[in-house]
Amino acid sequence: MLTLGIDPGLARIGYGVVSSEGDAMALLGYGCLETNSSSPYAERLKFIYDGVRRLVRRYSPDAVALESLFFFRNARTVMKVSEARGVIVLAVGTYHIPTFEYTPQQVKLAVASYGLESKKNVEAAVRQILGLEERITPDDTADAVAIALCHTFTGSYREALLAEASDDCTD
Repeated sequence: MLTLGIDPGLARIGYGVVSSEGDAMALLGYGCLETNSSSPYAERLKFIYDGVRRLVRRYSPDAVALESLFFFRNARTVMKVSEARGVIVLAVGTYHIPTFEYTPQQVKLAVASYGLESKKNVEAAVRQILGLEERITPDDTADAVAIALCHTFTGSYREALLAEASDDCTD
């Protein structure tokens, strides 16, 4: 299974691509899409849309995992991030790829075994899981890889439950 993890944002969109076969996992790519803060808002959203579509074409993932929005103190910030996230969902949706959402706590629990773990410790857990020496920076990128791993760990379980439920309906 190939999972594209995305940490949504307006200024910086982290991404990480994880391949898994059985217990074997590999990090195929990671990075950030960065918008220019001096560009008009619509251009920034278009840049995100085009960038996510390029990632999907490049990696052809089986699933996309996104971090769901959490509480923001600033309503203006949450609106802009929500709109950027909507653009990401639309870009992925044009390829009909299943998209899954995980809260920050679900990601931390799946990767670091503690739902309130620090970003630094989550990044260290990601490196340990993938057998990487080099740090994954910036935080948005490390978060995206953690989101992809979260889906890798929990997504197959979820898919098995859905398949089992659909089998029950056909009896």
